[in-house]
Amino acid sequence: MAFELASLVPKLSSLGTSDHASVVSINLFVALLCACIVIGHLLEENRWINESITALIIGLGTGVVILLISGGKSSHLLVFSEDLFFIYLLPPIIFNAGFQVKKKQFFVNFITIMMFGAIGTLVSCAIISLGAIQFFKKLDIGFLDIGDYLAIGAIFAATDSVCTLQVLHQDETPLLYSLVFGEGVVNDATSVVLFNAIQNFDLSSVNLSIALRFLGNFFYLFLASTLLGAATGLLSAYIIKKLYFGRHSTDREVALMMLMAYLSYMLAELFYLSGILTVFFCGIVMSHYTWHNVTESSRVTTRHAFATLSFLAETFLFLYVGMDALDIEKWKFVSDSPGLSVAVSSILMGLILLGRAAFVFPLSFLSNLMKKSSEEKITIRQQVIIWWAGLMRGAVSMALAYNKFTLAGHTQLQDNAIMITSTITIVLFSTMVFGLMTKPLISLLLPPQRQLSTVSSDANTPKSLTALLLGSQEGSEVDLNGQDLPHPPSLRMLLTAPSHKVHLYWRKFDDSFMRPVFGGRGFAPPAPGSPTEPGP
Repeated sequence: MAFELASLVPKLSSLGTSDHASVVSINLFVALLCACIVIGHLLEENRWINESITALIIGLGTGVVILLISGGKSSHLLVFSEDLFFIYLLPPIIFNAGFQVKKKQFFVNFITIMMFGAIGTLVSCAIISLGAIQFFKKLDIGFLDIGDYLAIGAIFAATDSVCTLQVLHQDETPLLYSLVFGEGVVNDATSVVLFNAIQNFDLSSVNLSIALRFLGNFFYLFLASTLLGAATGLLSAYIIKKLYFGRHSTDREVALMMLMAYLSYMLAELFYLSGILTVFFCGIVMSHYTWHNVTESSRVTTRHAFATLSFLAETFLFLYVGMDALDIEKWKFVSDSPGLSVAVSSILMGLILLGRAAFVFPLSFLSNLMKKSSEEKITIRQQVIIWWAGLMRGAVSMALAYNKFTLAGHTQLQDNAIMITSTITIVLFSTMVFGLMTKPLISLLLPPQRQLSTVSSDANTPKSLTALLLGSQEGSEVDLNGQDLPHPPSLRMLLTAPSHKVHLYWRKFDDSFMRPVFGGRGFAPPAPGSPTEPGP
């Protein structure tokens, strides 16, 4: 026994020595995350430089220091991995987006959001891909086939609206915030689904049959992912409502909600669906049913826990992107032709601007045609902000580019290296430049007086059906001033305000069938310590 222990000590010591570098890297990275939080807090008042830009700048500064210390060999603390991004960092960000979203605003504007997020992404992808085919062949950057060009379109069609959302206020500009937020999530999901569909198809010889199969596979992934997320959310609501863990332990409630949320994402990956869409709609369903079935302490805990995990994941990503921008391993492949790399980045940035404008303004015009109320129409100033919000590129574009153009985190060919460095350049440029200009642009186009007048105009029309559906109350049937709102004939209302009519029918169906089975506000079981426990 003593011999076994003695032989085990050298093994443990050698293991500790080999892992020491990893421990040092993790310590430094955690310290940098703390620095991002502290500096972000100090810069919170002016809101000119948000957390995303702060993390990027700290990442760039850290990369410079590491380059100097290592003699120009490396700028990394950790090695980037698409699996790290897609499996561990992305799920909490997207789930929290669905969990915190104002559902009424999201679903009242659902048609417009889907037009921007799904159709708009396809339009943007097509324009970027066609433009890349035309310009890149003239630049002769290397061998790229049709699948590569379509993948480039999907990569750079993925937006990052974090900077804009940090400046917009959900209560002051509810329509604009809902459109920018909803489109951002649907856009990311559409880009990833489109990218995966491109990867899974042989597009070397495109014909009508392959195109139809491609579109069918795309819409199948979209619908199946949404249904899987809703089903997982409903399952969690049913389990917690029937068993009611809160009577014994709120820890079990919180743990089950977190694990079921993550399970929805991993199930989507298991069945080759879109984990982004799945976990987003799982978050929406959980916030509508499951969250109301747990105790009050669990509600507070889950809301803050999901928000904290999402915030840390976002900060981690921007911090790493800043350091990765200085990775000498990628830049040495393009050092012989820096002008070519600049040209590729400039062309892609121009195509992003064009592709964004090509769908924002036409789709906004179509959306306005479907709306009768002037308060619901998207003004030209709001359209400019929506266009601007989608110009920034972030972690999703980085992860997709790594997936397509690198092997184990390293580039092997010059054309691949050019695409990776161009992606890094665009992410840095768009986040830093467009992000810094977001605040003054919104202040110019939507001054505080205009924002306040919008809120007051909504508040002055309490008897309109729009105010009922956009209100902050969660009740299924709400009376204003003790009176029922008059309902116009069903056919006329369905034609003039289809989303409102669908929403009204959904509320009736939800109250009659869904809430009694899956719980929700007003239907939690009256158990000791439960949210609906009657007072003494």
